Amino acid sequence: MIVFLDGRFVPEDHASVSIFDRGFLLGDGLFETVRVAGGRPFRFAQHLDRLSRGADFLRIRLPFPVEEIQKFTAQLIEKNQLPESILRLTLTRGAGKRGYSIVGAKEATSTMVLHPLPQVEDEPRQWNLTTSSFRIPVADPLAAFKTTSKILNVLARAEAEARGADEALLLNTNGEVAETAGGNIFWVDQGKICTVPTDCGALPGVTRAVVLEICQSLGLKTDKQVTKPEQLRDADGIFVTQSALGIVPVVSLDNQPVPQSPLVERIATVYNEMLWREHG
Repeated sequence: MIVFLDGRFVPEDHASVSIFDRGFLLGDGLFETVRVAGGRPFRFAQHLDRLSRGADFLRIRLPFPVEEIQKFTAQLIEKNQLPESILRLTLTRGAGKRGYSIVGAKEATSTMVLHPLPQVEDEPRQWNLTTSSFRIPVADPLAAFKTTSKILNVLARAEAEARGADEALLLNTNGEVAETAGGNIFWVDQGKICTVPTDCGALPGVTRAVVLEICQSLGLKTDKQVTKPEQLRDADGIFVTQSALGIVPVVSLDNQPVPQSPLVERIATVYNEMLWREHG
């Protein structure tokens, strides 16, 4: 596999990052996960916009203009001959002095790697959810970006897998539904498609935004509402959105079956059509 590292294309075995890199030492960085379809990243502009805003917030200078990142990405896809894949773009503050101060950390580290699409046997296309014991902060300004500090999500997913589930449902410190360890949560309530407001601690996901677009195009009512897990259990259907897998229906929550709403399949069908129409 050929990877991108700081402006160069190198075999993955030859790619290395300093042990003093703050991304490695402190999780001081950002990342984006992007679905590549038909050789082109889906909704890449939205991903790059979030990355740029996150870099500004964290005071990390992008090492390349957005237009150049797009060109590098196209070259990476071509070099690896992976027109159907998952792109992981990572930006860290780079190497710096010991401690938390960002003074002296001037050269950001940027990497891009491609992964083949996950197979069904490795990543189920329907998920069993379990409510995690871990909680995320309400109204955390960092929740607006995909930072590389994801240990809470790692532990929540590990907890879910230890329980025999596929994914963890995360509540915030108010006990309200926020998101899952790796995606945004939606549910169906009497024909209405609901999700949580982002100030509940949820990432404003790109696929989340696409689903809201789809609902508008289909004439489906949507609502962003604060909800408790017990209300979620009464839903007519639940699904998770994320860039890698798109729309993932939920078949159980805390070992209780979840109804399968035809609206979820309808939205997923349009999403897949959009994926190919825009980039196929």
